[in-house]
Amino acid sequence: MGLIVDTIRMQYLNNVRMDLEYKIQLITQTRSELMTSCNDLMQVGNDYDSDNPIVKTLNQRQAKLKLLDQKLEQQMLQYQTKLKMVETEYNSCRARVDKNIQQAFSYQ
Repeated sequence: MGLIVDTIRMQYLNNVRMDLEYKIQLITQTRSELMTSCNDLMQVGNDYDSDNPIVKTLNQRQAKLKLLDQKLEQQMLQYQTKLKMVETEYNSCRARVDKNIQQAFSYQ
């Protein structure tokens, strides 16, 4: 019975792991796009005088993008922590499955 439960649990944990890895990948992509946008804003801002209201608006937008990047980084760290927990539990289940299989087919 334990073998069946652990096998089902491993399938569930594998699905959770793949979901977390996908979310981490999306966040990484989004952060990359944010950095590109932020760099583009800086290049546009260099064309204007520093007292120009457009530069101030660009700086505000850049600050908002950096704040969003920080939030995405925190979320990614949370996902990475959850992923480590899932991988640890998956390995534990895998060890129990291996042990159950070894006991079931041990002819002593």
